[in-house]
Amino acid sequence: MTVTKKEKFVKVLLLFVIVLLPWVIAILLVKSNRENNEAISVKIYNYKNDSLPEPANHHKFKILQQEFNEPQEVTVACLSCHNKTGQEIMHTSHWNWSRTVINEKGDTVEFGKKNSINNFCIGIETNKPRCTSCHIGYGWDDKGFDFTAEKNIDCIVCHDQTGTYKKFPSTAGYPVGEDIVFEGEKFTVPNYNLIAQNVGMPKRENCGSCHYSGGGGNNVKHGDLEKVLTNTKREVDIHMGTDGQNMNCTACHLTKQHNIQGQMYSVSSDNKDRTTCQQCHSDSPHENQRINMHANKIACQTCHIPTYAKDAPTKMYWDWSTAGKLNADGSKITEKDSNGIVTYLSMKGNFIWEKNVTPEYVWFNGNAKQYLLGDIIDDTAQTVKLNELLGSYNDPNSKIIPVKVHRGKQIFDPINKIVIVPHLFGKDSAAYWKGFNWNEASKVGMASVGLPYSGEYTFIKTEMYWPINHMVSSRYEALKCADCHAHEGRLASLTGFYLVGRDNNNKVDKFGLLLILAAIGGVLVHSILRYIKVQH
Repeated sequence: MTVTKKEKFVKVLLLFVIVLLPWVIAILLVKSNRENNEAISVKIYNYKNDSLPEPANHHKFKILQQEFNEPQEVTVACLSCHNKTGQEIMHTSHWNWSRTVINEKGDTVEFGKKNSINNFCIGIETNKPRCTSCHIGYGWDDKGFDFTAEKNIDCIVCHDQTGTYKKFPSTAGYPVGEDIVFEGEKFTVPNYNLIAQNVGMPKRENCGSCHYSGGGGNNVKHGDLEKVLTNTKREVDIHMGTDGQNMNCTACHLTKQHNIQGQMYSVSSDNKDRTTCQQCHSDSPHENQRINMHANKIACQTCHIPTYAKDAPTKMYWDWSTAGKLNADGSKITEKDSNGIVTYLSMKGNFIWEKNVTPEYVWFNGNAKQYLLGDIIDDTAQTVKLNELLGSYNDPNSKIIPVKVHRGKQIFDPINKIVIVPHLFGKDSAAYWKGFNWNEASKVGMASVGLPYSGEYTFIKTEMYWPINHMVSSRYEALKCADCHAHEGRLASLTGFYLVGRDNNNKVDKFGLLLILAAIGGVLVHSILRYIKVQH
C-alpha cells in the first residue's frame, strides 16, 4: 500500500502533537522553574558611599567650650557659625510638620500632622507635649509656640555623635532636667558640652531616635522601621546590614538645605520628594529582561520585601472602644501575651501584634487622599480609610506596592458624622488618660480644634496604609514567580486585571479544551480510517 506525502505529513504532525509536544512543554516548564528558583543577578548603577571631606574639629571652637546649662544655648552657639541653617530648617516639614499642597479643588493648603488624623493616638492638637517629644524643636506644647524663633531648633537630636542625647517622652521636645527612670528606661541630664563638641552627619541612631518609635514604642507604626536596623545583618536589610552595604539613612534620603528626601503617605498626599530604588538601580536592574519587564507595573519593594517586622513585632490592630476598664480598686489594667507583648491597656484598649508579616498589596501612583479634621462620613457602615493610596491597573503611573494596613476602632461623633479628636494626654481631669471619661475628653478635644461635638459618641472602624520600604531582602530571598502567579498567591486580592497562573478565563479554557478534544478526535478518526482502508 502506497503512503502519500500528505499522509506522511499528517503522521509526523500527529506524532509531534501526541508525543513530542508534551515533552517540549515539560522541558520549558522545568527550565522556567529552575530560572525562577535561581537568584536573578542585579546591577547596581549609581550608588556609591559618600566621600566627605574631613569634618571640622568642634573641640577647638572656643564658643563650644563654654558651660551650657540649657539646650537652646547649644543651638545659639551652633547658629553663630551655621548662620543660614536656621532659616533652612524653618522651611522643612521636619520643623513645620506640614507641607504646602494643592488639593482636589485646586486650592493651596497646608497639610500634615497638624490637621490629619491617624488610628494610633489620633491627633496632635490636644496631646502636644507627648506627640511633640519627637519634634526637632523645644517647647511646642500649645498653639503659642513660636515657629520663627531659631533658638527653639534642636540641632543635636540629628547631629549628636555620642549616643547620649535623649528627648523625654512627654516634655514637648526637651531632654530631662534631672536624672529619672520612666517606664523602665533611664533618662539622664545631657552633657551639653560633650555633645556640642562631638557633632557630625546624622547616623541611624539619630534618625531612629524618633522614626523607630512612632506610635509610642519600637516598631509600633511603620513595621519596617525598628531599633534592630541600627546594627543589623543583611538578612534583615541588605542595604543597612553591617555585612551588606552598611548604608546610613542619608544614603537614600538625600538632603538639600536640610530638606530631606522621602515622605510618608500617612501625612503627605502628593507625589514629590520621593526616595526611589531607581536612584541607584535604574528602571532595568536585572540581567534577565523578562524580570525587568515587570518593573513597569511592579515596584521593587514588592518582590524584595517578602516580609516585614523581622525582629520586633508591629501593631496591626488597635481597638480604642475597649479602653477604660479598671481593676476593682480603680488601678489600671495591663495584659500581656506569653511573649511579654502588651495586648491590653486601660489607657488605650486592645492591641494585636504580628511579627514576620506578609505585606498586603495595592496599586499606587504616588498620590494619596487623606481624611482631614472635620470631614463628614456619610456611610458609617463602611470602614473609614484615613489615608487612601490612589492608583489602579489602568493608571499608567501605578505600580503594585507592599503595604502594612493598620486597622482599628476609634471614637466617632454619630450626629455630626466626624471622627473625634479626644484630649488624651494631660494632668487635667478632662484628659482621658487621667479621668477615663470619653465625653469630657471629646468635649475638650473638639473645642481645641474648632469643631463641634454633639455630646454623643460611638466607635467606627478605620484603616491606615503604610508603604513598606525598608527591610529589603537580597535577590536570594526575593519572591519567585510562583509566589504571585498562583491561585492563592500574594496578589489574589488585587482584581481588575488578568494574571497568568492566578486567573481563569472561561473562553480561553473552553477553546483550549476544544483544541485538545479536536486533536484526540483527529487521531481517532485517522486511526479508524486507516483501519478501514487496510481491511479493504
